[in-house]
Amino acid sequence: MIKVTAAELQRQFGRYGDLALKEPVSVRHHGRDSLVVLSAEEYARLKALDTRQAVYPWELPADLREALETAEPPEESQRFNDEV
Repeated sequence: MIKVTAAELQRQFGRYGDLALKEPVSVRHHGRDSLVVLSAEEYARLKALDTRQAVYPWELPADLREALETAEPPEESQRFNDEV
C-alpha cells in the first residue's frame, strides 16, 4: 500500500487519486495513518461483502426475540453488578 502524508496528498491530489484507482493509498496525518483513499469500484466491492444489518428488536424473528428476552448473563459478569 502506498503511504503519503496529508500535506503531500493535498499538493498532488491528482497523482494520488490516479494511484488510488490501482491500489489503496494510506494517508498519514500527524504521523499516524488516518485515512485510506481507494477506488469507488473497490469500495463497492468491500461494501458488498459487509452483510451486517441493523434492525429494531421487533423486526427480529420470534425465536431470536425470545432468546434475547430469556438470556441470562454468565456467572463471571456478576463482578460488574456494582457498576450498574
